[in-house]
Amino acid sequence: MKPLSAKPVKVIQLGTILECADNTGARKLNLIAVKKYKGRRGRIPKAGVGDVIICTVRKGKEKIRKTIVHAVIVRQKKEYRRSDGTRIKFTDNAAVIVNPKNFEPQGTEIRTVIAREAVERFSTIGKIASVVV
Repeated sequence: MKPLSAKPVKVIQLGTILECADNTGARKLNLIAVKKYKGRRGRIPKAGVGDVIICTVRKGKEKIRKTIVHAVIVRQKKEYRRSDGTRIKFTDNAAVIVNPKNFEPQGTEIRTVIAREAVERFSTIGKIASVVV
């Protein structure tokens, strides 16, 4: 994983329902853990754009429902500032399901908009995305 140029505010916490932005068959994801989170005892782990998370599939095709998957957050509702001074926010929180070993996306295409910060860290996600903002 590469470092990010911007520092997105980490606002997505445990129990948050996220949209699935790819075509794996999942529609809604429930966040249950944040990978590589180091925090104080008792503090609720939080994540932002470009972070790897562990989720359960809440809605989607029968084959993938109720399974535990790894995902990368590609959009967040909360506004954050980029290093050039611009501020960016999206209409929803969304993630892309990835392979846990090498963090390559399991889907073949992403038809919605994704953040540039997620592509900076995981370039393979940018290859299958239609629009990067």
